[in-house]
Amino acid sequence: MRRICMLLIFFLAIRPGATFAQTDTLSLTLSKAESLFLKHNYDLLASNYEIDQAKAEIITAKLFENPTLEYENLFYNHETKKFFQTSYAYGQYAGSISQLFKLAGKRNKNIKLAQTGVKLAEYEYFDLLRTLKFELVNTFYKTYFSVQSVKVYEEQISSTNQLLKAYDHQLKMGNVATKDVIRIKSLLINLKAEQAGLLNDLEDHYKDLKLLCGLDANISLSLTVDQADFKNGLVDKIPYSSLLDSARANRADLKLAKTDLLYNERNLKLQKAMAIPDIEIGLSYDLKGNYPEKYTGLGIKIPIPLFSRNQGEIKKAQVSIAAADMNIKKQEAIFENEVFNSYKTALRNEKLYAEIDPAFSTDFNTLISALIKNFKARNISLIEFLDLYDAYKENTLQLNKLQFERMSTRAELNYVTGSNIFK
Repeated sequence: MRRICMLLIFFLAIRPGATFAQTDTLSLTLSKAESLFLKHNYDLLASNYEIDQAKAEIITAKLFENPTLEYENLFYNHETKKFFQTSYAYGQYAGSISQLFKLAGKRNKNIKLAQTGVKLAEYEYFDLLRTLKFELVNTFYKTYFSVQSVKVYEEQISSTNQLLKAYDHQLKMGNVATKDVIRIKSLLINLKAEQAGLLNDLEDHYKDLKLLCGLDANISLSLTVDQADFKNGLVDKIPYSSLLDSARANRADLKLAKTDLLYNERNLKLQKAMAIPDIEIGLSYDLKGNYPEKYTGLGIKIPIPLFSRNQGEIKKAQVSIAAADMNIKKQEAIFENEVFNSYKTALRNEKLYAEIDPAFSTDFNTLISALIKNFKARNISLIEFLDLYDAYKENTLQLNKLQFERMSTRAELNYVTGSNIFK
């Protein structure tokens, strides 16, 4: 009998579906998420490599041209019927070495252009960092408040299930009407459907957050926030002009546009220098193929710029400067509009939140508890109870939405100014 029990235990232990994948739970604050983001975000890491690539261009620009070595030997002597002879009596060979020298400061201009290219790559990195950090903060708070909204549905579904069981029991006893049970069942179905939609969105938020932080897909996240973050930082105390100044001084996309103009200006100087021919100087030696024998010569080679004077590349560089200058004006218009819009939105959200009584949520929870007691005591009808219960749900969801929008617009102010006004 004991052996049979052991076999049954062993069978239950190894049967398919008896084990489940273990998932780790990571408690995540916003500061910890930002730390993981800076270390593990794939887009930032890839952008860092692009900076290294740009720095490698400086190494290339600093290099001098390689000298050219040329050698020629008699292949076949038909008189002696021998190959590759090099002796003075029967052979012949010639050799030369030459070096190209770039004129008009082309090398230095190439170095400066490559250095500006590094600045472009760095500002592209910082602009990407600015954009992704805003996405991170926005996604973090969106996820957090979605979890709070899911909890509202969990509480309502649990209490509605209990209510349904009680009404089913009363229906069997003939104390309530069938329509009331159907109404409760309909409410329960609606709550579960709304919760399912919210859970689907929440899973997408978790996915985005994990990708931004470079976390494994099987990690379960538990988000925590400091409640003090929801109270500090009064937007209306910050002058609009200081926001504009901060954006003008710190926004990486504006710096990128200005550096792009500098890049094109330096490229124009390089292209004008390219119109000036380079010079090649060489030394040569010829055993017997020249006069006198054992000839040693010094040569200079320089192209004559009769037709091509790099006109096309110079014109392209000039057009690029005009386009870069226009792009700066565009970026200035963009950040001014973005700062204005974000500031007005933040003020509106803060004003709306300030108009809500801090005790309103607590009072409403107390009201709901009293509502449930009154309903059980048959002091109010089922329809009144369901209406007020739905109002409780909508109130809580709206508060969560307003809290998210407040934190989102604060993050947006950081984004549009390129600074950390709200930490």
